[in-house]
Amino acid sequence: MTLSIRNQLPGTVTEVHPGEVMATVKVRLDGGGELTAAVTREAVEQLVLAPGSPVRALVKSTEVSLATSRVEGLSIRNQFAGTITQLSTGEAMASVKVTMEAGQLTAVITRDAADDLGLFVGSDVIALIKATEVSLATA
Repeated sequence: MTLSIRNQLPGTVTEVHPGEVMATVKVRLDGGGELTAAVTREAVEQLVLAPGSPVRALVKSTEVSLATSRVEGLSIRNQFAGTITQLSTGEAMASVKVTMEAGQLTAVITRDAADDLGLFVGSDVIALIKATEVSLATA
């Protein structure tokens, strides 16, 4: 299956915490670091997710936010330090490629946000991803 989701990070499930409807799944990314996904309990069962399961964490580029420094006191579980390696701006939107320990992420943000943050190729950023915006796929 081919997907339009650009952000696909391979990893291995380390923990599964099922609830009544949703579950949190911790994934050790192949490139380093840990990611948390919040998926339905039904998805955990259908994908047979358990510690040791190989997965791909999928995140739409429009669901990746950027900050110029680590953010404390925030409910967003996934915060990855990285460096901007490509920045393409248009009239309304900007596409930002971030290289981090775990691989590459693309964030699509407004042009105004990119300008306000003073983003440029080579600048350090934190990529932020809500656990509820992470989908998991198995091979």
